[in-house]
Amino acid sequence: MRWIVFDFGEVISRRNPALPAMAARLGVSLDAFEAAYWNRDAYDRGSSDADYWALIGSVLGRSFSADEVREMTALDNGGWLDDPVPETVALIEDLAALGVPLALLSNAPVTFARLASESSWAGHFRHLVFSGDLLLAKPDAAIWEHTSSLIGSKDVIFFDDRQSNVDGALAAGWDARLWTSAAAARIELLAEFGDLRA
Repeated sequence: MRWIVFDFGEVISRRNPALPAMAARLGVSLDAFEAAYWNRDAYDRGSSDADYWALIGSVLGRSFSADEVREMTALDNGGWLDDPVPETVALIEDLAALGVPLALLSNAPVTFARLASESSWAGHFRHLVFSGDLLLAKPDAAIWEHTSSLIGSKDVIFFDDRQSNVDGALAAGWDARLWTSAAAARIELLAEFGDLRA
């Protein structure tokens, strides 16, 4: 049976709903905060929480104490993890119940990865692959090779909400598809895996 590999951000999760609260905590506009917040490439490639918030601070003209780094990291991780998309979780549960082998491949920092691994939905995945642990990230060619080696197959269906990641996976020989919704994914998977209607 083919593997299905899911991205996390804006697939299992919503776009981080904690962003307004984090901006308010720092006393800056949401636009100003987001301009700094989304510069996450080094963070996703294994840099520390402190280094990430120092980068944000350099843009916003402030510094962060160790306690503030812990507070802001907790707000950030909670935003991504506390309210997963129910329809996506239900799809994952249904696929797992059918015995479909599942893996997660996410660009995510190390602290987040440890928390995500403890989430209830994580137990449905046979492998959880986080970029921060590997010191590389999607769409690097090496991350597809690593994941294929880990699961023992390139015969996968991969869902990601970013076209650049879909393109990278396609170049690696994966059947990669742009994620739009769990409902759309159910329709795509119906023919291959049976009745997945919620």
